Amino acid sequence: MDPKDIEYFRNLLQKMLEEAQSKGEATLEDMNEMEIFADPADRATVESDRTFTLRLRERERYLIKKIQEALQRIEEGEYGMCEDCGEEIGVPRLKARPVTTLCIHCKSKQETEENLRGE
Repeated sequence: MDPKDIEYFRNLLQKMLEEAQSKGEATLEDMNEMEIFADPADRATVESDRTFTLRLRERERYLIKKIQEALQRIEEGEYGMCEDCGEEIGVPRLKARPVTTLCIHCKSKQETEENLRGE
């Protein structure tokens, strides 16, 4: 992968990281708001929404970790290399999933094996 592509992905990952972190901060601010409800159904709805939001934020926290790992691979010169077969991951695949560690062939193989095991 040429240096121009590496810089593109570094910037993309950095932007993704900043967006995910700012969403997490906004969620914390929203969670600090105390509300009083006369109707238990309203409270249940708000609690359900908060639970859903927290699940989304948990997924973003996992994504933040993957973004940080991808940025580390860039620094180490390993970004864009498949961790299974060692081949270069194609730029179109990286554009679709910048945090990926598997080429399309190895990812397809992994998914097929998971489906066979019923995961």
